[in-house]
Amino acid sequence: MKIALCQIDTVIGDIENNKAKIIEGYNAGVKDGVDLVIFPELALVGYPPLDLVEKKEFRSAVNNAANEIASVTKGTGLLFGAITEDDDLIGTDIHNSAILCYDGKIQFIQHKTLIPNYDVFDEMRYFDQAKDVHVHLFKDEKLGISICEDIWNDADYWHRRRYSIDPVKKLIDKGASLLINISASPYSYGKRKDRQQMLSVLTRQDKIPLAYVCCVGAQTDLIFDGASMCFDSKGYLVRLGKAYTEDYLIFDTKENYKPVKQSEGTFEKEVLDALIYGVKEYCGKLGFKKLLVGLSGGIDSALVTYIAVRALGKENVHVVLMPSEYSSQGSITDSRKLISKLNISSEQISIQPVVDKTIEMLNHAFAGKTAGITEENIQARLRGLYLMALSNKHGYLLLTTGNKSEMAVGYCTLYGDMSGGLAVIADVYKTDVYRMVKYINRDEEIIPVEIIDKAPSAELRQGQKDQDSLPEYELLDKILRMYLEENKEQKEISAIIGDDKVVKEVLRLVDINEFKRKQAAPALRVSKKAFGYGRRYPIVQGWRK
Repeated sequence: MKIALCQIDTVIGDIENNKAKIIEGYNAGVKDGVDLVIFPELALVGYPPLDLVEKKEFRSAVNNAANEIASVTKGTGLLFGAITEDDDLIGTDIHNSAILCYDGKIQFIQHKTLIPNYDVFDEMRYFDQAKDVHVHLFKDEKLGISICEDIWNDADYWHRRRYSIDPVKKLIDKGASLLINISASPYSYGKRKDRQQMLSVLTRQDKIPLAYVCCVGAQTDLIFDGASMCFDSKGYLVRLGKAYTEDYLIFDTKENYKPVKQSEGTFEKEVLDALIYGVKEYCGKLGFKKLLVGLSGGIDSALVTYIAVRALGKENVHVVLMPSEYSSQGSITDSRKLISKLNISSEQISIQPVVDKTIEMLNHAFAGKTAGITEENIQARLRGLYLMALSNKHGYLLLTTGNKSEMAVGYCTLYGDMSGGLAVIADVYKTDVYRMVKYINRDEEIIPVEIIDKAPSAELRQGQKDQDSLPEYELLDKILRMYLEENKEQKEISAIIGDDKVVKEVLRLVDINEFKRKQAAPALRVSKKAFGYGRRYPIVQGWRK
């Protein structure tokens, strides 16, 4: 069978434009003489649609659009993802479905069986699972159609399975001669390699070809990398879609393809590409034309500025230097050097006069109190005030510059440096920030070496350094990875680190600063456990005080 995989970028809830993309892709497939054109999971509505599916008017519009799509089909088949409804008065009556159309109407619907409810997935809130799976005979092939999670439960690959049933195995047992999986699989580094290995084992063990089409695009904090995959019956990856862009590729199950050896690049390249794409998508889908960054002279704001330039172009990025009496001359000089390297517009506005006036006005209210963190935070919050004023006045999208290490332990100021509309590197540890910057500079110095080499500092008091308040970042990030991504607890981490006092303090800082992260800008997700709705931790809790 000759199949066209249409890896499209949809907008959640934009049914008319999503429908137009599906019809356009179908027509391309018809023109190329394919037998079947396939689109990703929930392609008609965008993924994840969240509470939109609870609106009757929305569901009705999706149903109408699905029938309109079906009406344009002829002998060539069309498979796409959408929501469907039944009326058995049990559960939500709403399904995440794969809809197969040809000859002008909907011919077959397969509902999703495995409904994920972990990490960033919350599908059990909205969808009922399929009661059964069925193969569908089409053009002499018995199609075994599944949806995303359905294929992530193969007993030959997973040592411990999340679900007791395996819908893909059931399809094979029912005589499927070709597997098709339509997917919306959020990206994190290593995920594409996992997909390749898992699907390779599945197709090799069962000696059956597979077409796996994955959506591309970014939906707020979730990034979908595309990279759709096709495997032959020997388990070889033979067709690979482009990453971070729409793509259209043809897979002929009768053709002998040369195997694709590698599906994923280095950490630095993949994560940098994902973040650039995430910023570009966020701006494009919300209508932002220009980006604003507060440039401190540190490595984090330098990296975010570089990403902004790569995402929207140098002509659409503006940076602001906001020195105080504690800002080093080096920070200003280094920032100026970066501005010159990137050829972007900038301005410098001192916060010191307003800091002085604010503290003067508060002197009476602060009587008897020693100066400290409050006065430091006033500086950060005044910078946030300046940046948000410029954002409002000029229509800039303000990008926050805090990294995952800082966000984890609360080394950031609420309503200060946390102000902004998108947290670009809040899922990137500080040590990985250095890795990425060195990768950027691999051929030429783009981010000044002075920025890389200087000791990290918030510069909110004289001689301040990050390591005055935090462990060395190598140690901090090692602890954070074990706690946040591996779900290890204090005793287990301490046994590895060898310093219970440091571990206890880091974990305490993570937990008591949950209230800050609940108010933070959405963070682009590039790890397996990012802050946001993928990590749900109580603000008020007694497990750790």
